[in-house]
Amino acid sequence: MLQAWRDIFEDGQYADKVIERAMKNNRKWGGRDRRLFAETVYEGVRWWRKIWNLLDRDPDFERMAMWHFWGALLWSRGVELPDWAEVQDLPFNTLKTRTQTFAKDRPISESIPDWMDERGIKELGEKWPAILTALNSKAPVDIRINRLKATREDVKAHLALEEITVNEVQGLEDTLTLPERKNVFRTKPFQEGMFEVQDRASQRVVPFLQVEPGLRVVDACAGAGGKTLHMASLMKNKGKIIAMDIHEWKLKELKLRTRRNGVDIVETKVIDSGKVVKRLENTADRVLLDVPCSGMGVLRRNPDTKWKLSNEEIDRLIGLQREILGSYAKMVKASGKLVYATCSLLPSENEQQVEWFLKTFPNEWTLEESIRINPDQGQGDGFFAARFKRNTVASST
Repeated sequence: MLQAWRDIFEDGQYADKVIERAMKNNRKWGGRDRRLFAETVYEGVRWWRKIWNLLDRDPDFERMAMWHFWGALLWSRGVELPDWAEVQDLPFNTLKTRTQTFAKDRPISESIPDWMDERGIKELGEKWPAILTALNSKAPVDIRINRLKATREDVKAHLALEEITVNEVQGLEDTLTLPERKNVFRTKPFQEGMFEVQDRASQRVVPFLQVEPGLRVVDACAGAGGKTLHMASLMKNKGKIIAMDIHEWKLKELKLRTRRNGVDIVETKVIDSGKVVKRLENTADRVLLDVPCSGMGVLRRNPDTKWKLSNEEIDRLIGLQREILGSYAKMVKASGKLVYATCSLLPSENEQQVEWFLKTFPNEWTLEESIRINPDQGQGDGFFAARFKRNTVASST
């Protein structure tokens, strides 16, 4: 655990990869040990700034300092500490005093960088404090049914055989959620492609794109293809989906997932030059642009993001989003539809990008609808999506 934090903060490694590697190196761990390890590592990352401030010291990767960090983390969560020499000399009085002192200092009490708090207030105003508190909560585990292989009742019944309880999510017919965290990736129904793990908010993006069987659809920033697979499910594996990404290794992972999901309408394309996109201009009925973004809406799942992110990186991403939106949108044919989506909370990455797009390409696009979900609404992670229809007569600019 102590080494995991060093890898994340001292070496800049991603928390999920560090945890994954630790799991592979300790195959004898049981389910409880694995869950405890992962949750503790993530909690340490989430509350990194706060705990070091409670200890009244700068981050220190010396062995005893890290043991004190671990002990203070457990103490702050109300966990009784073991009778170990490494945590016997923790300054409990200091911890109690400084907990009260920092209660009204939001960047420290919510454990975020100062710049992030300033930007949150600037862009989200009075909504920011409640959103921030939600971003520090534990994320639920939601799953999406693959209609090509199962119904919701099928999945519930199969998981029950493996002693895993799931609940339905109101308003989402293909969604189930786990009241208690379990490793569903090892279950038979997952291995047979009956469901995928996907947050309930993310599950709203593909239906919002209004895909139908038989359409030609482009998932232009597909990654490992979670939304691509959702498209195939709703399209009943009929039509054509072109999944594109700049990272070939992600598309290789998608190919493995399509086989498990029983999907054969997906073609993958690596975006290694501008020609790849240009060849597809005016060919797609639907295009999804789930663009690279700050990830501010999913910090509870990826808490190390807040320590790697910066104002400069967000500004760079805003420029990249405009570049993608302006060029990739041309793949939509007349009367076709485009969805621009992010897992960001910031209007500068969302509503303001919509305004820029409509202003830059006047008369060519009509905004049909936009949706925003904030993580404090109980509807999943933070995300934004806007759907446009390309007008029959496009401008010549």
